[in-house]
Amino acid sequence: MKLAKIFLATSLLSGFTSINAFAFNEHHGHIQAKASQEVKAEFDIVHAKVTTSGAHLVFQQEARGKVGTAKPKATGTLAGTEVYSYVWPTSLNSSVVGFEADQGILALALTVHPDFDDTPLYDENNDGNKTNDGDNWHSHWVVLVPDDACGTDALKVKDIPEGSQPKLPATWPNLPLFIDSPGFDFSLKNTEVLVRVPLSAVGLSRNFSFDGVTAGLKINQQVHAPLLCVAKVFDIASGDLSLPGKAL
Repeated sequence: MKLAKIFLATSLLSGFTSINAFAFNEHHGHIQAKASQEVKAEFDIVHAKVTTSGAHLVFQQEARGKVGTAKPKATGTLAGTEVYSYVWPTSLNSSVVGFEADQGILALALTVHPDFDDTPLYDENNDGNKTNDGDNWHSHWVVLVPDDACGTDALKVKDIPEGSQPKLPATWPNLPLFIDSPGFDFSLKNTEVLVRVPLSAVGLSRNFSFDGVTAGLKINQQVHAPLLCVAKVFDIASGDLSLPGKAL
């Protein structure tokens, strides 16, 4: 599947939420997905949705197996290290969360990676050290763009070129990437992943479409642009990254 081309087509269709796009789903606006024994159970998406709960948007994925159980093996080095993630690609503009406008596909992600920490404002394991928490699940906004250096038709988290000074969110983790570490509340319970995003964090926007993805990313062996590539897509809720979901 040519993921980068699909993502580009999706960005051109920003805001695409027609009834036909998700008429096959059981619930209006939600994405129902078929289980697949070929995908590891904890990454096999069977349902994805985004709903409003008070002053929050709740991003949800349900998997066939117990979520959050799989983590990359620690290697002791940054080069080549892996990242596991539950991802919600959206039609939201990158400017909504504090990046410059029109930078790529804005996605919410819940990630884990034992060999580095990219949440310098938070102490997820409560040990008094804010720089050793990468092996705990945590939230990000990321901007995804295609880059054949990651593989044919592959995607990456967009790099920040050396010397450039783009607009970035206040909770940017000081990495040369279009990535934000907002510290959103989340839960990984049984087969369900939930991330609670304050409506204020997306400019009160609820008029957007989304998809659900589980994926593995990898730091470049040269630890240089492209720095963080999407190395393997485990599952896509829609099957084709058409962003058929509608935030409700």
